[in-house]
Amino acid sequence: MDLANDPNQLTPEQSNPDLFLNSIQVDFGKVVERFGAIAGQVTRIDYMNGRDYPNTYSPADFNDVWSGSYQSTGVSFNDQFGHSQTFNGILADIRALTPLAEEGELYRHTAISQVIEAYTIVTLVDFFGDIPYTEALQANIGNFNPEPDAGNVVYQAALNLLEDAIVNFGRTPQNDPINDFFYDGDWDKWIKAANTLRMKIYLQQRLVDSDAISSFNAIVTAGNYIQTVDEDFQFTWGTNVIQPDNRHPRYANNYEGDGADEYMSNWLMNLMLTTDDPRIRYYYYRQTNAVPGAEIAPNEETLSCSLESAPQHYIDGGFTFCFLNSGYWGRDHGDDDGIPPDGFLRTNFGVYPAGGRFDDSSFEGTSQGDGGQGAGITPIMLSSWVDFMIAEVAMEEMNIMAARTALSNGITKSITKVQTFSSLDPSANLSFEPDATAVSNFVNERTSSFDSATTDQERWNAIAQQYWVALFGNGVDAYNFYRRTGYPNTLQPNVEPNPGNFIRSFPYPADLTTNNSSVSPKDTNQKVFWDNNPDSPTFPSSN
Repeated sequence: MDLANDPNQLTPEQSNPDLFLNSIQVDFGKVVERFGAIAGQVTRIDYMNGRDYPNTYSPADFNDVWSGSYQSTGVSFNDQFGHSQTFNGILADIRALTPLAEEGELYRHTAISQVIEAYTIVTLVDFFGDIPYTEALQANIGNFNPEPDAGNVVYQAALNLLEDAIVNFGRTPQNDPINDFFYDGDWDKWIKAANTLRMKIYLQQRLVDSDAISSFNAIVTAGNYIQTVDEDFQFTWGTNVIQPDNRHPRYANNYEGDGADEYMSNWLMNLMLTTDDPRIRYYYYRQTNAVPGAEIAPNEETLSCSLESAPQHYIDGGFTFCFLNSGYWGRDHGDDDGIPPDGFLRTNFGVYPAGGRFDDSSFEGTSQGDGGQGAGITPIMLSSWVDFMIAEVAMEEMNIMAARTALSNGITKSITKVQTFSSLDPSANLSFEPDATAVSNFVNERTSSFDSATTDQERWNAIAQQYWVALFGNGVDAYNFYRRTGYPNTLQPNVEPNPGNFIRSFPYPADLTTNNSSVSPKDTNQKVFWDNNPDSPTFPSSN
């Protein structure tokens, strides 16, 4: 034995490529879930707690996703609701895996990591703008202050990674990965996912790249992209409570002994409730059948706003305020009131995507172990979302009929997927599931609404609202779409009449600006490279 080496500390060269890949995949699920939750909050898919946009999120709020994306700092992080997460660091693990995979001709290990890296670095740009990439993770050669790369440079790097991944998936390796947590070794589906992420990247930069739409359409024409529910790119969670807790974070946060921790978005619940959306019983579980101020008397203790008048800008805009009918108990956008004893009253996450309870009108308080026990998913790129991407391009090309077809397809695929999740809840009374007629009527009503639109604004809103519903579970693409198009402009505004400018990008993580002298703090008015729309508050209009 070489006593100069610690036998308990393995070097990367001695490590197992499959263990690195396992870590990369699990961290990816955690990071996407966290990014998706934050993006969902600012776009009203989820509830946002903060009347002042510039100060709703602090730089420290992003230390977790930064650690998860780059390299572990050796600490655990609590999300906004106290759920603890630990990370090893996606990019650091990929840098360690790559030479091992190259030496061992493990081409598909490399390919999976390339797809994950591409999505991760693009999302970092979408949230923060310019980021360290080319010089990142070079502390071993003395670079402790890596310079940031321009966002468009990182985007091109992501496209290159995806193209290389497609080649690597088609090569014959010495060994395949032991664990593929996404497609279980179906490499054709991985290639479709890689192509679909290329479509996403082209679409996101269409405002600043005149060739982006033609590049997008070329992939659509070739046909090798995610088109069916069984090809959906998603991370599936487990049911373990400890060692490790691998349940869906939304389940772990909200199916506890003290009731739900999070509030649901009143805007999204109201949209779904008032349109008889067949997905509502899957998305939300009601713990009570009435909300103070709606079908029952106001209650200062459990819902203080039920005794308040709606803000004037809510009245003027015709927005719902404070309470909804039928037991849908959530909060308005920006409401930062204190937390009353309503953990067993507020609406909770349902069976999709968090693996909770299907709403069968039992109106019972939820607890740990209920429903699907957390065996939900974090959606990353779904076939339904692809149809909404196609609808956006069709609208840009002024092809109204193609946009209508894509809208109908997107809604139908979303409902089809969501309805399969009822099987996760063995206690559910599935007689409350919407039948085929209800689903067909809903799709027809939504397409009829699109048909009756007399302006492009109305058509954009019809598409965007249904895109938002389909995106429940991951708001990343909603945040990008909203900054790209300004739609839907029917979103409930902040309860604060003057909340400051909408967040065009998030503040750099505190750990980044504290530890890297090459990166200075920035404010939330700074736009990412592909966002050439007018500055806020002019754009977007639903503030």
